[in-house]
Amino acid sequence: MTDDPARKRFLAIWLLRLSGAVLVMFGLVIAAGRFESLPRLAGIVMVVVGALDFALVPLLLARRWRTPK
Repeated sequence: MTDDPARKRFLAIWLLRLSGAVLVMFGLVIAAGRFESLPRLAGIVMVVVGALDFALVPLLLARRWRTPK
């Protein structure tokens, strides 16, 4: 396995997208009322934060890590 920075960055972006998708799924479960101990609002907040994590954070990182011209 090499120490290629592009490979590490790709893995970081992939893991961030995965964590965002998992957060959305858990938020949907909580918002549906499957966990009585957690308020529905917490699930809705998790869905919004997870969607932002899934969509925006990888784009921001890719822009930051872009090769300069």
